[in-house]
This record gives sequence, C-alpha cells and structure tokens, in this order.
Amino acid sequence: MEIFDLYTADRERTGLTMVRGEKTPEGLYRLVVHVCVFSPEGRMLIQRRQPFKRGWSGMWDVSVGGHADAGETSAMAALRETREELGLRIPIEGARPVMTLHWEHGFDDFYTVIRDVGKEELRLQDEEVAEVRWADREEILGMIDSGSFIPYEKSMISLLFFLKDHRSAHTKADET
Repeated sequence: MEIFDLYTADRERTGLTMVRGEKTPEGLYRLVVHVCVFSPEGRMLIQRRQPFKRGWSGMWDVSVGGHADAGETSAMAALRETREELGLRIPIEGARPVMTLHWEHGFDDFYTVIRDVGKEELRLQDEEVAEVRWADREEILGMIDSGSFIPYEKSMISLLFFLKDHRSAHTKADET
C-alpha cells in the first residue's frame, strides 16, 4: 500500500496522509516528481509505460515519474523513483527541481540530469516500464501530436530541453 503526505496550497506538510487510489481531499495536495535524463548530446531518455499500468497506459513519458511517499522530500522521491524505474543511481541529493508545476491535486517537481547512460546499465521495473529509448525534442513533440506521448504542453517539453543546460530565468547576471 502506497501512502502519500498531504500538503497545503503553500506546500506545507499537514501531517495528514492518503492512500494511493483515494480521492485527494478538497483543499489539500500531493507531491509528484519527474526526472528527465538527458544524454550529453541533448537527447532525453523516454519510457513507455506498461499497457496494464493505470494512468496513461502504454504511452511514452519523460524518463521517470511518480509520487513522493509519506515522509520523503521531493529529491528523495526523485532518487528512489529513478532507482526503481530505471535501476539508475543519479546525483540528485541536495538538488532542487528545475521547475514546479501546480495541478488540480498537487505539485509536480521536474528535475533534469545529464548522464551518458548505456542500455546495459538500465534495469527496467517490469511493473511500470515497458521500454526506453532516446529522443530529441522534435521527436517528442511529434509523438505528442501523434497521441503516443502523454499530452504534456509542448512548450513545457521545450522548456525542459532548455532547462537541462540553464538554471536561471535570466540570460546574464545583474552587474549592478
């Protein structure tokens, strides 16, 4: 049984929890994390969800995604989910998400990592991941158009490709 912490709109833990599959209580939120693994050449490792997996069954998605378990920080959840789904240990301790999106029932933290990963390094989680492959931005945007990739906003995917190399919203530092 998976148990998730519940948060206020200001992202403070309430001390309340919920069980996976229950409806998120009105006015409370849960935490989801995504990790986007990029190759040094700038392609993203994408995964196809198992056809029997509930929610976006059989569709392509970013490298890793999942809920934070009760007691986990966002970074802890990102590390665990990456290890579980892909068998990878990534240097994410102490990292902050490159962006956080708010959705109806929670917060969605996105992390980016650049890592040269060979398929022989991966140990796919049979319950979650059917297959993986590398794709560039244009391929993913085309997959969204064709309906084979989770229908993220295309501008968000483009932003993730930008954020893999940039950690600021500014093009240069303030010189005053």
